[in-house]
Amino acid sequence: MLGEYLITGRGAAEISASVERAVGSGELEPGQALPPMRELAERLGVNPNTVAAAYRTLRERGVIETAGRRGSRVRAQPATTGRDFIQVDVPEGVRDVSDGNPDPALLPPLGPAFAAAAEQGDREPVLYGSSPVEPDLLRLARAELDADGVPDGPLAVTSGALDAMERVLAAHLRPGDAVAVEDPSWGSLLDLVPALGLRTVAVGVDDEGPLPDDVRRVLAAGARALVVTDRAQNPTGAALSAPRARALRAVLRDHPDTLLIEDDHGHRIVDLPLHPLAGTTHHWAFVRSAAKAYGPDLRLAVLTGDSVTLDRVRGRQRLGPGWVSRVIQRAVVRLWTDGSVDTPAVAAAYGRRREALIGALADRGIAAYGRSGMNVWIPVPDETGAVARLLQAGWAVAPGARFRLGTPPGVRITVSTLGEEDIGP
Repeated sequence: MLGEYLITGRGAAEISASVERAVGSGELEPGQALPPMRELAERLGVNPNTVAAAYRTLRERGVIETAGRRGSRVRAQPATTGRDFIQVDVPEGVRDVSDGNPDPALLPPLGPAFAAAAEQGDREPVLYGSSPVEPDLLRLARAELDADGVPDGPLAVTSGALDAMERVLAAHLRPGDAVAVEDPSWGSLLDLVPALGLRTVAVGVDDEGPLPDDVRRVLAAGARALVVTDRAQNPTGAALSAPRARALRAVLRDHPDTLLIEDDHGHRIVDLPLHPLAGTTHHWAFVRSAAKAYGPDLRLAVLTGDSVTLDRVRGRQRLGPGWVSRVIQRAVVRLWTDGSVDTPAVAAAYGRRREALIGALADRGIAAYGRSGMNVWIPVPDETGAVARLLQAGWAVAPGARFRLGTPPGVRITVSTLGEEDIGP
């Protein structure tokens, strides 16, 4: 059943670690069945309760899943492996349009902003006990959130959007709880949920956002949380429309105990209006990352939400990193106030590239999707074959398996570095 790999250990921690190492190294593959608990206990000479505890730990870590009489098996996408490993090795001479990165030419220079932030730090050093949030960042962020219709709430700064999501999920949910996510969805989020011991349940998504009937179905079935991307959805480019937002608010009002998390990473690179869902449920969080507009290496996101959620997040953050560097926060303030990103121009640049690619594919009888942001999603009948043929033709695209749960195969193309001369080829 397990080929050449032998699970070892006498205690639950040793047994679970043995399985996790094998999954991480590839010796145990996704979907591979594990021995029944009594059989493994007999083989190892331990009590069946010990194996049961090991398997429980592995389930909570998102490494394995148990399906009744079918027994336990390695998850199709175990948290140990990570979806980032589902990618194409890009040989020399092949154009990489798979990475999901912004166009470096559209990112602002960081030197002047950090120099100004460092000079301010020399004049006003941040010491233990100082506020974790730069006052000017708090003021600027709150003003823009107000203008976009996001309800008033406390504010925190985290090390990027995924850090914020992890902290919010951990603040409310317990292992085994179900989290509703868009399908297809951001691969890192699909890794994070099972890594926290939570279960992912899929809701369909079209150009206007999550499908209300799907959301209603999974919430009625017991999903405790819903994660929604407001604009520039990765990988489909979906953006919440006003009618779709109204329909989703109506669904959420029927399930007020749902934990709602909104990701607005398209802030400052998308010129479509925001239609937030925040405030419809008792507990909610709204996240804005600086990564796409100012650069991924800044590792900064602004988080707001209801007072209970933010109290829990900030309390736990104080016991860990404490705060996100105020030097970085001050640099972002300088980038923000200096108008270093021309949002209409950046959105138009990405829009021209998306529309040119989608139009050229349509001329060839191929449907593709990308309403906003920097990615185009292309359904294909044979994902592996499409990726391989494109690689042979000199183009590395992202396999849809990095983003899919149950949705049909597809590939993602990042248009950030595509020029007009690239579209035809």
